[in-house]
Amino acid sequence: MPIHTMKSFTFTAPNYEEWKETAIQSLKGKPFESLFTKTTEGIELKPLYTKDDLAGQTVSRVTKPAFGWTVAQPVSAATGEEFLLQVQESLERGNQAIAYNGLHAMTWSDEALRQLAELLTHYPILFTEVKKEDPILQAFTFIEETKRSEVTGICIGDLEVLPENIPNVKTKGADLWTAHHEGADAVTELALSLAIAADLAEKAPSFEAFVENFYVRFASDTHFFMEISKFRAFRVLWKLFNEAYGVDDPKQVPLLAITSLRSYSKLDPYVNLLRGGNSAFAAVLGGADWLTVLPHDVLTGTSPSSNRYARNIQLILKEETHIDQVLDPAGGSYFIESLTAELVKKAWDKFLAIEEDGGYESFLQSGELSKLHAARQAELASGKKTLIGTNVYAELIDTNLAEASSVTVSKRLAEPFEHLRARSQEELPKTVLLNFGELKEYKPRADFVSGFLAVGGIDAEWSPSFETIEQALGWMNEVQPHYAVICASANATEEVVTNFLKEYAGNVVLDVAGKYAKELSDQWLADGLNGFVFAGQDKIAKLQDIANITIGGHPVE
Repeated sequence: MPIHTMKSFTFTAPNYEEWKETAIQSLKGKPFESLFTKTTEGIELKPLYTKDDLAGQTVSRVTKPAFGWTVAQPVSAATGEEFLLQVQESLERGNQAIAYNGLHAMTWSDEALRQLAELLTHYPILFTEVKKEDPILQAFTFIEETKRSEVTGICIGDLEVLPENIPNVKTKGADLWTAHHEGADAVTELALSLAIAADLAEKAPSFEAFVENFYVRFASDTHFFMEISKFRAFRVLWKLFNEAYGVDDPKQVPLLAITSLRSYSKLDPYVNLLRGGNSAFAAVLGGADWLTVLPHDVLTGTSPSSNRYARNIQLILKEETHIDQVLDPAGGSYFIESLTAELVKKAWDKFLAIEEDGGYESFLQSGELSKLHAARQAELASGKKTLIGTNVYAELIDTNLAEASSVTVSKRLAEPFEHLRARSQEELPKTVLLNFGELKEYKPRADFVSGFLAVGGIDAEWSPSFETIEQALGWMNEVQPHYAVICASANATEEVVTNFLKEYAGNVVLDVAGKYAKELSDQWLADGLNGFVFAGQDKIAKLQDIANITIGGHPVE
């Protein structure tokens, strides 16, 4: 083909129906509907979005008011003097705010408070969980009255803890941190942010006064596209909220983001670096004005290194992606725009329903958040959803399970799995896998069972490849395990288990890998089998039963 022909050649763009036909062929018999995914929010995600999905959307896009975001990274310190040193170093290395969490208050000298007071007039502050008696608040008394208006930022807490005449620090807003960890999905978080706003607006002397002191903070989780859309949706909802109060040109309020701890785990904590990076990227793509990335070891005690890693996540996002030079980097994506519009509609409807049922406080008493958390927990227990290094691909290494969190978090999905791992190897039953047939035949099931048991911290010893029941019984007599799982190919398992149960007369607790017809399962259980290990069962309940096996006995009731 001549070069001039190549330059003018065009490809015919396939339409949706052509794509669908090709997709169905690639599924090899599976239904096309299997490509659709239902989210926790009740939104059905399509396998492909086109410009046709944007047709008829009436929700206008609202972009953030300014480029970039404020890097608000906390530091680790035991005293005020140490805090000052860490903050000054952090500010020199890219941090842009003085972030302080008052969960563990520090002692301060007057000189350290004076130095902090000077910094407070030069950098915005982000104070969280600060109590009225926290010594750090004395720093404001060292600021001259004429300079107190130079202090800017946000103070998040249940009570007004700042002294008077600090007019430019916002203190009344919608903080969804607790609701998020109690189980709220994206729709619920957005609806609650408006419910809190409605409550504060009613109590304020005027709507303008309410807006001047208002902020919103969302925790950003690892459901990447949903989190991007959540932050984008809030700005649209805020516009609708203002219009409901008769404000046509609303003033935008600070939109804060902090990486969620819902999916953080003490098990294999370096995976938390990936979770934090994912969550941070989603937040800034969604248009957050402030961002805090919690260190990967925030649950067990941070270090200067982990604080640096967390800060560098933000700096890399700025320096390597240049997202801070775009107002709405996710805008225009058919998928993101469609998902944002769905969140706006569902969240507004839920907000109205919450208001009709008594408002924010009444919703908290309804028990809905607990149900949402329980549903998430059940998905993890069954393996439908995964936490790498926690409920799948768990490593059998010593794990720091210390309680030394520098932030308050009510619930985390990994906690039941961490409790399983709290037992030492000496407290767990001696476990073996009884492997029958050739390696290639039993290995898939043996690998699955080993991974399943590792989630509970149980190290399973593999037996040699057995050809007969007598070989297996002889090896068991030598090893003297407390618990054993029979692993064989799907075709051989029925014969192996049936014959093994006929010949075995010991007191080792026996399970078999796989799931079987009820009639056969009932027969094996009647013949002395303890149970089964299979994909989709409740890992937490099963592993607790296994961990409770006593020497020479069965699971403790």
